[in-house]
Amino acid sequence: MQMRELSLLVAALVFSAALALRGSTASAPRETRSGTSAAGQLAPTPPMGWNSWDSYGTSIDEKQFRANADFMAQHLKQFGWQYVVIDEGWYLVNPSEESSKEERFSLDEFGRYAPDVARFPSAANGAGFKPLADYIHSLGLKFGIHILRGIPKVAVRQNLAVADSKFHAADAADQSDLCPWNDFNFGADPRRGGQAYYDSLAKLYAGWGVDFVKVDCVASRPYKDDEVRIIGTAFQNATRWIVISLSPGEAPIDKIADLRRYSNLWRISDDIWDVWHSTADFPQGVRDQFVRAAKWSALAQPDHWPDADMLPIGNLRPSPGWGKPRETRLTHDEERTLMTLWCIFRSPLMMGGDLTSADDWTLSLLTNPEIIAVDQHSTANRAVISSDNEAVWIARAEGGSDFYVGVFNLADKAQTITHEWRDVSLASSEYNLRDLWSGKDLGLAGSLRVTLAPHASVLYRITPTSGK
Repeated sequence: MQMRELSLLVAALVFSAALALRGSTASAPRETRSGTSAAGQLAPTPPMGWNSWDSYGTSIDEKQFRANADFMAQHLKQFGWQYVVIDEGWYLVNPSEESSKEERFSLDEFGRYAPDVARFPSAANGAGFKPLADYIHSLGLKFGIHILRGIPKVAVRQNLAVADSKFHAADAADQSDLCPWNDFNFGADPRRGGQAYYDSLAKLYAGWGVDFVKVDCVASRPYKDDEVRIIGTAFQNATRWIVISLSPGEAPIDKIADLRRYSNLWRISDDIWDVWHSTADFPQGVRDQFVRAAKWSALAQPDHWPDADMLPIGNLRPSPGWGKPRETRLTHDEERTLMTLWCIFRSPLMMGGDLTSADDWTLSLLTNPEIIAVDQHSTANRAVISSDNEAVWIARAEGGSDFYVGVFNLADKAQTITHEWRDVSLASSEYNLRDLWSGKDLGLAGSLRVTLAPHASVLYRITPTSGK
């Protein structure tokens, strides 16, 4: 057995007991249902998985997707990673990295996108994604896809029938409504056949065995109130529980009631890529998430998770959704800071780098059970210090009186960060510290004091000596 495999196995055994307590949501279809799932049952903790966009863009094929799923099943599933998601473009007959007016699409007779059989051969003869979903489920994983809101323009031009309804595509489409950055679809008209069209999608995807749907161009610029409602209604009335993720962000915080009512995840920013800080709306960087995470953290709850976006770490090849093929441009310290913030914020964790070529460092970021426990099981997560140069977050550990403390150097130079415990909302005068990234117990500390390199961080589990 190679050393990497041995180290993963040992860590997995340590983590397995906690993971078993967490349980899992069923992947089998339900016979019937209405309304929403029982509270906390669909996404009781932030979903963890892999999405194809950051490393494959629109180009991924079935062989590549299965290879990443196989890797997850062998190396990551035991740590809680379970979703594998095909992002945008699985219906493109001629995918490319550049936008084009010459895209060709694979559709069924009811105007719904269908997998391109040249890239996904198991979808032949009208099978859709069911054979691939069945394979993913056989690995003990869950299967997800990306969709763009609305109705394909080509379906509207052909005025195809909407399945199981009196409507046709031209009835259901709002031809004045286009996504500002992708013109494949018209918006769905909620006053006429839009609900029927989404109902037909929900029925189709439930039949395929889909567990997760990322709906794009709906959560911001602008937020599409009516379309969010009819999308959520369609999937809540489907015969299978399906996690609904709304993208991109920032979703409007004043819409929190609707976000919770009609979805399970929603993005808090535009796309995060492998940059530390960005002055543009797109892309955004790791540094840019601190203010947003602090604003949204109190609103996370089982089944409903603000989403800080994917993890652009590791190998962003062969065809990333933005930029040239590359290893992530984040430094090791910045990658750890990303993971530390995402976990203490309790964001969904969707790995973006290619799993099949992940190196030992990248796997160390994804397979630390003590770090993952912060994301999956901590409570009362909040920023207690936020400034241009530093941030300190705290959260309660599951059970007992322990806390987690994340300390972040946001400055471009090394600095020593020092605070009294009471200054970070902690009542005891002394705590025993454990560094979760290194796995080392550091002993008793009468105050918080740590020296960090630029853009670096540390995540402690602390135990009060007074039992508070």
